[in-house]
Amino acid sequence: MSPRVKARHYDASRRRTMAEQRRRTVLDAAEELFFNQGYAATTIVSIAEAAEVSPETVYKGFGGKPGLVRALRARALMGAGPEAAEDRSDRLRDLTDARAVVRGWAKLAGEVAPQVAPILTLVREAALLDPTIRELAEELDADRLRRMKANARYFADAGHLRAGVSMSQATDVLFAVSSPEMYDLLVVGRSWSVRRYIRFVSTTIEHALL
Repeated sequence: MSPRVKARHYDASRRRTMAEQRRRTVLDAAEELFFNQGYAATTIVSIAEAAEVSPETVYKGFGGKPGLVRALRARALMGAGPEAAEDRSDRLRDLTDARAVVRGWAKLAGEVAPQVAPILTLVREAALLDPTIRELAEELDADRLRRMKANARYFADAGHLRAGVSMSQATDVLFAVSSPEMYDLLVVGRSWSVRRYIRFVSTTIEHALL
């Protein structure tokens, strides 16, 4: 009995490892095709062919192109890991020094923006041409806005906001500074280094809100 139990445990572990590898391969193929061909021009069939899996495997794992984008964004938001960057961002709210929190957020922005911003920009540009993608773009924006509201609430509840700055204004500043357009404008468009972008995020938030 014991050897058979061990064999089943080994097989289950091996299957999980293979499934995770297959998932990474599909996401890598989707990301490359999305960026090279555009969201609209990329098909599930072409992604499946590039990943050497069946289209059914892609649909089963992700449900379609919107699901692939959500998974790519979630992977990018992990940052350097192993703990997700969003979880590390939430833990920064435990600090009492508001400027230390802002510097931590800015560092995390520099960690994830190079991966996340291109994905969000891709979807936003596709949404301008294809109304069916607009819902996905709005969903991703709404999720980012939700997080910025939570961060603004932290500032307000902790008494860190400068007099005259409302939570709504703080939310808008955080939402704008963390936008993929801001990263694209400065780092891609103006050839800023990521280090300079991090300093910009930090100083902008401090000067505008604290």
